[in-house]
This record gives sequence, C-alpha cells and structure tokens, in this order.
Amino acid sequence: MASAPSSDQLVGVLRDTIVALVRRDGPDLSARQLGVFLTCYLTDKAHTVRGLAADLEVSKPAITRALDRLSEFELVRRKVDPADRRSVLVQRTLKGSSFLRELRSVMAEAAGGKLAAVHEAPGRRSA
Repeated sequence: MASAPSSDQLVGVLRDTIVALVRRDGPDLSARQLGVFLTCYLTDKAHTVRGLAADLEVSKPAITRALDRLSEFELVRRKVDPADRRSVLVQRTLKGSSFLRELRSVMAEAAGGKLAAVHEAPGRRSA
C-alpha cells in the first residue's frame, strides 16, 4: 500500500515546478496570475471578473490586473457576455491549453523524483 506524499515532498514538487517554469522560455506568471489561470482552466463554469474575485477571495482590480497579464501572453481572452453586455466573460485559448499541458508535464517530471521515495519506502510514515 503506497503512503501519501508528505507536505515536504509536495512543497518540493511545487518548488521544482516553479523553478522549471522560471528557467524555460515562456510566460513567467506570479502566484496570483497562476491561480487565476488554473481556476479558469480547471473549472468548467463560465468565468467573469466578479466570479473569479469571489472564488479566489481577492479584489476585482487584482483579478483585472492578472487577466491583463494573462491576456498579454494570450493565455486567456475576454469577451463581452452577449446575455449581459455589462459583464465580461473570460475564455480559454489554444495557447493557454498548451501552457496547461506543459505545466502538467513539468509537474509530473518534478513529482517523479520527489514522490518516488514514497513508493520505494514501504512502511515509512509521512510527516
């Protein structure tokens, strides 16, 4: 029976993932930008600035700034909501989907080394 990864191992995966993203060519996203990006791509509902601000518990201007940056990298795009022209919908892009695939790959590679120890050490207790 495999034990769950420890918090130290998970933090190591996060660190290795962030370092790999910083070292490669491509968007260098802040934690907030990455949080907005992942929320848009990992949940299927329609996203608005107001909804993202509520989901992430941050201000609407903070979401707007993050979306500005994500739009610069073409990871998301904004479209006026045809049902309510006062509202703006946040949409996924092909470039954003590609970035998510790359992020998954980088995380899997980072996790491969860090979490292998969990499966190699039977009976080991995780912290």
